[in-house]
Amino acid sequence: MDIPASTRYSQVNHVLAAAADGRPLMIDLASLFGPIDIYLFDQLLRGRIAPGMTVLDAGCGHGRNLVFFLRQGFEVYGVDQDPAAIRAVRSLAAQVAPRLPEANFKAEPLESSSFPDHAAEVVISNAVLHFARDESHFAAMLRGSWRLVKPNGLFFCRLASSIGMEHRFTPLGGRRFALLDGSERFLVDEAYLLALTADLGGVLLDPLKTTVVQDQRCMTTWVMRRRA
Repeated sequence: MDIPASTRYSQVNHVLAAAADGRPLMIDLASLFGPIDIYLFDQLLRGRIAPGMTVLDAGCGHGRNLVFFLRQGFEVYGVDQDPAAIRAVRSLAAQVAPRLPEANFKAEPLESSSFPDHAAEVVISNAVLHFARDESHFAAMLRGSWRLVKPNGLFFCRLASSIGMEHRFTPLGGRRFALLDGSERFLVDEAYLLALTADLGGVLLDPLKTTVVQDQRCMTTWVMRRRA
């Protein structure tokens, strides 16, 4: 259930501070939020991620989506198979949230991470799953991420899809395609995501939302609640 509208923006309402003469004073948004994904920022604005929740970034990279959560005292975790990325996230956390132990950030594959089941109330998977080698690898990474979501927890996912550009990409096998921007990605479609939602025991919090990037590629936002 979403937080009531009256308190929905409490975690970001200090972006505007009152100056001495009563004029609004804009502070440095980039310093506060970092290069957060705009669609994840939308979940914050809508009150679905609230203070006190545990947040785990499954495929955290260098921590672009964790700056706000670290600064605001969330219990933050991250996993990425790239040891250099985890070193960068640990360095970031040491600067802005030194109370968090290094062990919160692990250099491990998503499909076999050592985090326990139901480790976090919010699990982020941002631009990760479309790097799957084939359907088996995709399923392993997805289930490795989904098992970390607590009952009633939030799963936020952004990934490449074919929605809106069907039949425009060159199939390479195993749901991998050559895109018009020259990259290769594992692509999902609406039917595939809806079937996965049902299979995992999730409930869509938003309709699937897809951005077509200048007729080159598509990115879909997939947001689910895990059933209790």
